[in-house]
Amino acid sequence: MAKLEAQPARKPFDNTMVVPRKIIHIDMDAFFASVEQRDHPQYRGKPLVVGGRPDQRGVVAAASYEARAYGIHSALPSRLAQQRCPQLIFVNPRFEVYRAVSQQIRAIFDRYTDLVEPLSLDEAYLDVTLNKPGIASAMAIARAIKQAIRAETQLTASAGVSYNKFFAKLASGLDKPDGLYLIAPEQGQAVVEALPIAKFYGVGAATAQKLQALGIHKGADLKQWSEADLVQHFGKTGSYYYRVARAEDERPVNPNRSRKSIGAEQSFAEDLAALDAMDEALATLAREVATRMDKHQRYGHTLTLKVKYADYQQITRSQTVIERLRNAATLYSLAGDLLRSHLDPTRKVRLLGLTVSNLTEPLSKPLYNQLQLELPPFF
Repeated sequence: MAKLEAQPARKPFDNTMVVPRKIIHIDMDAFFASVEQRDHPQYRGKPLVVGGRPDQRGVVAAASYEARAYGIHSALPSRLAQQRCPQLIFVNPRFEVYRAVSQQIRAIFDRYTDLVEPLSLDEAYLDVTLNKPGIASAMAIARAIKQAIRAETQLTASAGVSYNKFFAKLASGLDKPDGLYLIAPEQGQAVVEALPIAKFYGVGAATAQKLQALGIHKGADLKQWSEADLVQHFGKTGSYYYRVARAEDERPVNPNRSRKSIGAEQSFAEDLAALDAMDEALATLAREVATRMDKHQRYGHTLTLKVKYADYQQITRSQTVIERLRNAATLYSLAGDLLRSHLDPTRKVRLLGLTVSNLTEPLSKPLYNQLQLELPPFF
């Protein structure tokens, strides 16, 4: 796509330019699956998924583009994936390898800016308004990053470039795989008005149905609603919907982004019917979550129990306590109470999960903030 020059606005009553930020969203293409195809030439060009095998009651963690052509996607039960593509290759995940590659990619980002906000192993936001090489064009930086990733990891990434995080993430998905797409400031309002509501970042399937039931099918419909009405229906998220409907998203790229929850879950090879077996699984999960909290020095006040039944229907139930949840015994006791209060004893269980949220701040916290400076507006 041709580069479009952004036209800066001026602040009222002075001659200071108001310069759009330059945000890049990098999203690796089918990351886990692509690493496996890179490392195993016999898998290249073939439908492949990373995840549990059908005979292990697993689910798909990642799918190659060849597999996606059969309608296979992450979180799909492996049994269904195999039905859709009988020749599908199943590969067990190698998270230590994926983490190592992710660190390689992060090192590339760090050559250009310290303002990097990882979202997961395979995607991140970068603020390159100010950047280390002093390159004026964010498109040029995104292109250089993509080239470096390909040269150093033999993998491809898609990049979205825009003036805020909402549009940068949207843009990175518009030209996959190996894409590079720009949404310039003057394009933002038209893009968001035409955008189907289900495509809005942060709008899941249930929320999309709720919005559509209110007659909100596109961004143009959303823009007709007042902030007060949206807050009434959606809580504080309504304010976010109000702003993005006007192509506004002031969220900064936060290199110190802290996790909001710590959890673990387990799928079972055979559905559990006995409460004793579920208690044993909860004890294991409680130990795992407590270990992860200790590792990150983060503790919480809210415990959420997730129960997925054999028919794939699931429930979540939470309880918030005054004291900090920080040891396995407390987690296990609270989880057991939740399970006994809400479990349907007539149904078998295929998965249990525990998540601690409402977290405390980490013990050590960086002592610097992002500086906001104004620079010439060249994309």
